[in-house]
Amino acid sequence: MAAPRCCTLCLRVLSSSLRPGSLFTLSKPFCSAAAASRPLDAQRLAERLRAQKRELKKLPVPTSPVQRRVQELVRFTQQLQRVHPNVLAKALCRGILHQDKDLVVINKPYGLPVHGGPGVQLCISDVLPILAKMLHGHTAESLHLCHRLDKETTGVMVLAWEKEVAHQVQELFRTRQVAKKYWAVTVRVPVPSAGVVDIPIVEKEVQGQQQHHKMTLSPSYRMDNGTMVKVRANRNAHVAVTQYQVLSSTLSSALVELQPVTGIKHQLRVHLSFGLDCPILGDHKYSDWNRLAPQKLSAGTLKKLGLPQSKARYIPLHLHARQLILPALGSRKEELLLDCKLPHFFVHSLHRLGLEVPSPGQSRDDEAQ
Repeated sequence: MAAPRCCTLCLRVLSSSLRPGSLFTLSKPFCSAAAASRPLDAQRLAERLRAQKRELKKLPVPTSPVQRRVQELVRFTQQLQRVHPNVLAKALCRGILHQDKDLVVINKPYGLPVHGGPGVQLCISDVLPILAKMLHGHTAESLHLCHRLDKETTGVMVLAWEKEVAHQVQELFRTRQVAKKYWAVTVRVPVPSAGVVDIPIVEKEVQGQQQHHKMTLSPSYRMDNGTMVKVRANRNAHVAVTQYQVLSSTLSSALVELQPVTGIKHQLRVHLSFGLDCPILGDHKYSDWNRLAPQKLSAGTLKKLGLPQSKARYIPLHLHARQLILPALGSRKEELLLDCKLPHFFVHSLHRLGLEVPSPGQSRDDEAQ
């Protein structure tokens, strides 16, 4: 019985090392039979967490508001890569948006990749077997991914219990039968305030000090001496269509609702930045075509956010998968509406920038109009 006590201690140490109200502040210890059979793993985890806590205590408490803000953003963007898979699975379990016999819908946190890769310590696919066992016991098979979101994107994410159901949902996404709504905070305000961006997207290599690849626009028309001329389409370009609407705005920023008709890689980020000249706040990749560098912001925006330009690299991407509407599937005869509340950092930025979140009733009225 030594292992359960060790697990309890591990989680209490972790809880005390994070700020109050954090996603990973756990008040109830949890232990599994698997953990009980591996006391050495739990012991190593406890030692690692104690070491991290000692390191945190050594750090000086910042007195400057800017330093405190930066430390908060750094802790927010790094904490998910420093937790045990069991702790992450428990956090995802606490944030489940919907669950039935076919699907589990989670609130994807910021900074967590869906799949593994170079430099990735932890990803959602790693913890799906653990999450399944937490929900259905130790004999449960692993959950399956139905779609993916970028590492920096938060919000609604659909999982399936059976691989066959996952394939059915993937087909719904592929054939554009799933209605998707994203919310984004943009630098500058889109003009006009509502419309459709219908510009193909292609991936290209960027030459410069840092050679890299980016998605970019591949328009079918160009201006020639004031005349619009149709050009031959790039054979590698993908059709990309995004509907958008400004929900709230100030002189220098906006809260924008986005409805992607297609699902091309980085489509929303490219259409906003290169199509409307309104990059997403915290998009350090697509705010400038020629280089990879922290996003440059106006003095007024930086003042509202409480940061100097030298610290802008710590601003997270403000792109949130707000809503999904899944059509009837299997035994479910009605469409499924899935909403996800905004993350804390997103709401905090809205308040600082003076942007207002529309009420649900107001959103429905806008849609009707």
